[in-house]
Amino acid sequence: MRDHGGNLDDALAIHGGTAGDWIDLSTGINRVPYPLPPIPASAWTDLPRRSAVERLIRAAAEVYRTGAAILPVAGAQAAIQMIPRLTAPGRARILGPTYNEHAAALSQAGWQVEDVGTAEALAGADLAVIVNPNNPDGRRLLPDRLRSIAGQVGRLVVDESFADPCPDISVAAQAGQQGIVVLRSFGKFYGLAGVRLGFVLAATADIAALRDMAGPWPVSGAAIEVGCRALADHRWAEETTGRLAGDAARLDSLARAAGWACLGGTTLFRLYETGDADRAQARLARFRIWSRRFPYARGWLRLGLPGAPAEWARVETALSHWGR
Repeated sequence: MRDHGGNLDDALAIHGGTAGDWIDLSTGINRVPYPLPPIPASAWTDLPRRSAVERLIRAAAEVYRTGAAILPVAGAQAAIQMIPRLTAPGRARILGPTYNEHAAALSQAGWQVEDVGTAEALAGADLAVIVNPNNPDGRRLLPDRLRSIAGQVGRLVVDESFADPCPDISVAAQAGQQGIVVLRSFGKFYGLAGVRLGFVLAATADIAALRDMAGPWPVSGAAIEVGCRALADHRWAEETTGRLAGDAARLDSLARAAGWACLGGTTLFRLYETGDADRAQARLARFRIWSRRFPYARGWLRLGLPGAPAEWARVETALSHWGR
């Protein structure tokens, strides 16, 4: 079942109001985004130059600490849709529950897809997918474990869309080895999902094949300009990582006071057991706060982290009235 966060139109249809009335915490997108730099007019008027794309690739290679071949794409989602076409369909196994677009894209490409509950069950797959850290529960596998799994499958896709705040778990440095393909998202950590920018890190031959699929201009000139500037701003990234850790602990404290149990997450989103996620989502919606439910877990509710002080104040008010 393909369902996602960011579906604010559903909130408006069910509960009313306008988009500006709502705090959308149904995604894991940083709500304190990187400040947009001035964008030269040529980024809007000219086709992206090869030298500009290469500049973006160098910036990504430095941040992700890798020497692998890299392809910028229009968000990690674009890579998820292309990767099933790298080889003829076979047996795919996905460590779940997790982001459902991986299964959808593989199934549409003719793969036999199986969700498995343990990393050990991935062995023998022609293609295996691990989201690390996982969405929605934040499950993490360390690099040694991932490399071990890679030796037991044909190709291992590691989706690191939420890994920016925790680089120590990344296998970006090993991308291209043992059939490891790494996906990175720009929009989540930098809070600029509308830029539509992500990266694939893989073996040179895989990147060449993906480049052919993506076509000559897979990302916009504006995305290149914003991406280069943001990726090079190491101080902002360090300060943001620290802030997110504190904010995650703050949200957990508010949730515990409301009687919820924290099941995990990352420092970009938190997952809670509420007992009844439908009821919890509806109650938060009274305060114009949108959240994320999951069809396979009746009590699970995921919340992104509030951003501005006014957003925190509204979330605190909503959760402080929970038992009343």
